Amino acid sequence: MLRLALSTLRFRKAGFTATFVALLVGTAIVMACGGLMQTGISPRVPPQRLAEAPVVVAGDQHYNLPPTNPGTEDEDHESATLPERVRLDASLGAKIAAVPGVAKVVPDVSIPATLPADPDVKLVRGTALGHDWATAELAPYSLTDGRAPQRSGEVVLDQSTAAATGVASGGSVQIAVRGGVRSFQVVGIAVAGGKIASDAVFFSHEDALALTPATGQVDAFGVLPAAGTDPAALSIQIANVVRDQHAVALTGVARGTAEFAQASDGGEILVILAAVFGGLAVQVALFVVASTLGLSVQQRRREVALLRAVGATPKQVSRMITAESMVIGILATVLAAFPGELLGNWLFDRLSGFGVFEPVLAYHQDWIPTAAGVLVGLLSAWGAGFVAARYAGRTRPVEAMQELVSPKRWLTSFRLWWGIGSLIGGVALAYLTITVMDGPLAASTAGPAVTLVAAAVALFAPGITRVMVAVLRVPVRAVSGLSGYLAMANARVRWLPMSGAVVPVMLATTLAVFMLYFQTTQVESAKQKYASNLSADAVVTSSTGDVGTGLLDKVRALPGVGTASAYVTSKGYNEKPSDSSQDEDGLALTGVTGDAVAKTRASEVATGSLDALQGNTIALPVDNASRLHVKVGDEIGLRLGDGTQVRLRVVATLRSAAEFATALLPAGTLAPHTTDGIASQVLVTAAAGTSVSQLMSTLDGLAQSSPGVQVANRDTLTAKFVQEQEANAWVNYLVVGMILLYAAISVVNTLVLSTAHRRREFGLQRLAGSSRGQVLGVMAVEGIVVAIIGVVLGTVVSLAMLVPFSQAVSDSWLPYGPLWIYGVVVVLAVVVSMVATLFPTWLAVRGKTSIAMLSPE
Repeated sequence: MLRLALSTLRFRKAGFTATFVALLVGTAIVMACGGLMQTGISPRVPPQRLAEAPVVVAGDQHYNLPPTNPGTEDEDHESATLPERVRLDASLGAKIAAVPGVAKVVPDVSIPATLPADPDVKLVRGTALGHDWATAELAPYSLTDGRAPQRSGEVVLDQSTAAATGVASGGSVQIAVRGGVRSFQVVGIAVAGGKIASDAVFFSHEDALALTPATGQVDAFGVLPAAGTDPAALSIQIANVVRDQHAVALTGVARGTAEFAQASDGGEILVILAAVFGGLAVQVALFVVASTLGLSVQQRRREVALLRAVGATPKQVSRMITAESMVIGILATVLAAFPGELLGNWLFDRLSGFGVFEPVLAYHQDWIPTAAGVLVGLLSAWGAGFVAARYAGRTRPVEAMQELVSPKRWLTSFRLWWGIGSLIGGVALAYLTITVMDGPLAASTAGPAVTLVAAAVALFAPGITRVMVAVLRVPVRAVSGLSGYLAMANARVRWLPMSGAVVPVMLATTLAVFMLYFQTTQVESAKQKYASNLSADAVVTSSTGDVGTGLLDKVRALPGVGTASAYVTSKGYNEKPSDSSQDEDGLALTGVTGDAVAKTRASEVATGSLDALQGNTIALPVDNASRLHVKVGDEIGLRLGDGTQVRLRVVATLRSAAEFATALLPAGTLAPHTTDGIASQVLVTAAAGTSVSQLMSTLDGLAQSSPGVQVANRDTLTAKFVQEQEANAWVNYLVVGMILLYAAISVVNTLVLSTAHRRREFGLQRLAGSSRGQVLGVMAVEGIVVAIIGVVLGTVVSLAMLVPFSQAVSDSWLPYGPLWIYGVVVVLAVVVSMVATLFPTWLAVRGKTSIAMLSPE
């Protein structure tokens, strides 16, 4: 059978090429998603500023969540990364230096600082611009001009910062630090010895001590071993010394986590993206390969009939077709390894550019995702070949010869039961989307549901196509004349192979309409909920980081200010009582000013009062309080973002939208346990009788008289939020666009294969007196009919899930988004269908008619 399969492939180049391309591209996409998933599962963050320190001692950022099933055999502890930097006591450096084999210990402290002259300074989340010059040797940084800072008021700029600000050695630069905007003398320019993702400004040791956000604490210690000391063995000794200080000794790539504490969080996002879009890619690949191979087998009905007539058994025919598909599958999947890795790298770079994760995360792909991609590709080839072979092998010779003229049987038991099962599954998920899911969770059921409904439509596509051809026959003939008459006559006879061309058009339209309007609806819903949740009229920030009681008191004293509340965000974890349902995201925490928060946030108080939010107190979301079985007056144990344990008294419970559910703490309680160590914003509302424009004018006056103070109104905040949501949406557009491109390739594949197979038919038309233009006209109408049926079915399938999804996230049955998006999708579907139909037709009819008549079917 293998020899026969190889010999038949030599004479079936069109079908071979179509299936090969479908498998090659599909496998490459799956491999790329596998590489993204592997990078997310085991994130690697190479050190940069600490690269020259073989051992780095840092605070332990890992936190073990409470067990999900405490006291049982299934008790399981998951870990999370603490969202705020866990700092260490500076005195720990002396203990580390006393360890045998340690030559030098360099404490590393990051200093919050900004450059007014370069607001777009390059920084990685969780890091700061300013550093002590003493840590420069850890990168290493070396001076290219000038000298090291020795006195207060002197700084060294890295090369990129100097170029961005246009400041050379000997000049001066304005830097916003704690205490205000100050002028510093630039005494040198430094360049790093390796790749550095963040810009840097180096202060003198005197200034670094004065400007550090946490006096007496450091971010990490860089340890330089003595000559001949093994760093791995030294790290074990140091780990024993610092273990009781909640510190860890890191070597190798792990040192990067001390420098970029939150960078590994991007791994979780990568896993989610790779899982969602990898799963979608697998489903699309199955659709594409199955439709392409199925159409190729349909076109060989006479060959199969002759084989059956000369004595071939159904099992032999089935083995031959399956062997053909596996030969193509092996060749395509093996060749997909190289483009798969390139595509994974390209996607990783694009996602990093969109800000999905920090650029310090390193992409890596070994044999596991490659093998997984190969396995998926081979299974797709085998599954598609097996299904196509069952139909071909079980066909009786006489029936197969009759089907050359008019196919009669298409609804097999496989199509019937799998189609019904897929439809039931889609309806069930749609019901769950409307009745159970809320907010972002709706996407977890809406995505799989639309693929199930699309699968059901694809399985029933021959019957649906036959019905729609009958419906379209009269209107198409009415507007297209003789070409339409001949095209619809062909369609009435060729509805089965036409359905093979309809399926990829339907799939591409479904994916495009659903995913695009899915994103626009989600962004609009988030915008509306954010705007309704934000009660403040304005927000005040400071580039110096001095958003504390001083600025808060200044704002409150201004005329026309009704209320002003400090604002800082973080995350925490419930410990006593523990919340076994919480995941690594923990509990969202917001630090506010108790007596003002009620008028600056749209949180509805269920029980208690926010006026009592002072000191070690907390206001919990209703759902959270219910899970913990606590009420107003009870105490809870909470682990804050920097690992600190606190006892808090519950003073209120709150009702709010699920996406914006957060616990409220006094800003003075929460802010010291964040990386910056201080509140980030002041939310302001206008007093009665004061308009928003008057309030903004007053606050602008404060900004002009206070260097570094910035003011934004409510619309600006909402616009910034929408911009962030749209940035996230572009990530989905990128990956979905890639899959849509694959679907478009399948459309072209299928239509080219279907059209090129009809050379003898075109030759007969030419012999009957039709010109090349008339043949092209007939095929143009057929292409339009295929596009219309595919677009209609795709629209129905996408709306089948867009409607319940829209209802779940926005309480509206209509998805949000401009109509031109749908118009572009329709135009592209028609254009692709027409080009893929007319180009092979033109190639087929440009030759001599006699040669075309000798072409195989």
